[in-house]
Amino acid sequence: MYEMLMAMNITDDEMYSTYRRAMTPVLHAHGGSFGYDCKVSEVLISETPEPFNRVFTIRFPDEATKDTFFSHPEYLQIKAQYFTASVADITLIAAYRK
Repeated sequence: MYEMLMAMNITDDEMYSTYRRAMTPVLHAHGGSFGYDCKVSEVLISETPEPFNRVFTIRFPDEATKDTFFSHPEYLQIKAQYFTASVADITLIAAYRK
């Protein structure tokens, strides 16, 4: 399994929730899923200047499947419609094989 620990600065929670609802079936069709998902109220230490208020893990069977998912036309359409307008910053904290 390939997993990524992500941090994001969500600026429109309602639109981001719509993004998640729309993209989850595509994610599941690629064998992907979310592990942890947390809303963050205070960041004490960060290695990046970008703020974040959401931390989660997203996992796939392998790295190739992750790449296929993130380049899938249906996912890209959903991302353009909802993600871009609701997320200001994205930080990949870690990526690893489990």
